[in-house]
Amino acid sequence: MGISVWQLAIIVLIVVLLFGTKKLKSLGSDLGESVKGFKKAIKEDDQKDADFKQSLENSADKSAMKEQAKDKEQA
Repeated sequence: MGISVWQLAIIVLIVVLLFGTKKLKSLGSDLGESVKGFKKAIKEDDQKDADFKQSLENSADKSAMKEQAKDKEQA
C-alpha cells in the first residue's frame, strides 16, 4: 500500500504548479546550502572534540611523567 509512481508524479506536478519552478529551485539551493553548513559544523565539532581529547591525554601524560620524576628523586 505504498505510493505508486503515478501518484508521486501527480503530487510533484501539483507542487510545481503551486510554487513554480523558480521558487522550487531557490528552495532546493537554500536547502543544499543548509545541509552543507550543517555537515561542516558537525565536522568542526568532531575535530574540536578530538583536539580536546588529545589535550587531555597530553596533560595526563605530563602528570604521569612528573609523578615518575618525583618517585625517582625520592628513591
